[in-house]
Amino acid sequence: MNNFSDIVAFVRVVEAHSFVAAAQTLGMSPSAISKAVSRLEERLGARLLNRTTRSLSLTDLGSGFYERCREALGQLDQAENEVSESRGVPRGKLRVDVPISLGRKIIVPALPRFIEQNPELTVQMSMNDRVIDLVQEGIDAALRVGNLSDSSLIARRVGSLRGVTCASPEYIERMGGPPKTPEDLKPEQCIAMFRPGSNQIRDWMFRKDGVDHTIIPAAPLSFSDPESAVAAAISGAGFVRTLNFTAEAQIASGLLQTVLDDWNDGAWWPVSVVYPQHRQPTAKIRAFIEFVSGLFPQVTPERAPSLGAVSTDPAAIPARSSRMVAAAPP
Repeated sequence: MNNFSDIVAFVRVVEAHSFVAAAQTLGMSPSAISKAVSRLEERLGARLLNRTTRSLSLTDLGSGFYERCREALGQLDQAENEVSESRGVPRGKLRVDVPISLGRKIIVPALPRFIEQNPELTVQMSMNDRVIDLVQEGIDAALRVGNLSDSSLIARRVGSLRGVTCASPEYIERMGGPPKTPEDLKPEQCIAMFRPGSNQIRDWMFRKDGVDHTIIPAAPLSFSDPESAVAAAISGAGFVRTLNFTAEAQIASGLLQTVLDDWNDGAWWPVSVVYPQHRQPTAKIRAFIEFVSGLFPQVTPERAPSLGAVSTDPAAIPARSSRMVAAAPP
């Protein structure tokens, strides 16, 4: 079938609702994807997509053709997976999505070893801090930090990360010394972090001996990514609360000093690999889960105040809604 690649391009465009997103999934240019779909339409003698500058929609003929093609490609994927599974060897392209800081600090440096262990695999990794639709984006698995809402995704716990509160030694001295309790922290001293896309400020939650305390940061500076917030804290902008891996080098070098460590009861945030519920955990996904499990502390998190109850069951956790959202770490 000489138009197979054109059919694949068409199906990915429909799934992604975008020529650009489909191009990213297939590793092609948007113009090449557009030409592939036009070539397919010309071959069939029918328009499959209605195109405007702002949207794409299927024609009646395109809708029926898409369903048949999607089903056929799904069967081909399943056939390939069955062969791969019978060999028990991870192979093919593994598309994963990870948070930016987590990817840069922990996952990317370990990837050469992962490839060395799985020579028949290639990895395509996207890094962003927004919650994405794995099916629409063509992602096999994603790494998420925090508690997970109900979803049609499957989650497998692979480890935990700890939260810390810190500031530069000079700033702490200027403020009269380290705070003894969270009440000693003024909101305007606390560098705010907000969720991308919502501008919602993340609360700081502290606990000691069963006593909880909440701070809503109100410093003049706020950031959507922890690395920028850590850099601002080093420069003396205030206190920052973040996951330990984003600041451990700066803490070790003395650029930052931790405070209120005794108020970190339960400040462990689960790290999970998630993948679509309708997909079987193929050999390549299982290999990725096993690999990243060795990159994080295997700590059973206590209930983190900012996240609510966290399941400690390491088995797969199916959920119900169409999306899965990771609750924000500190």
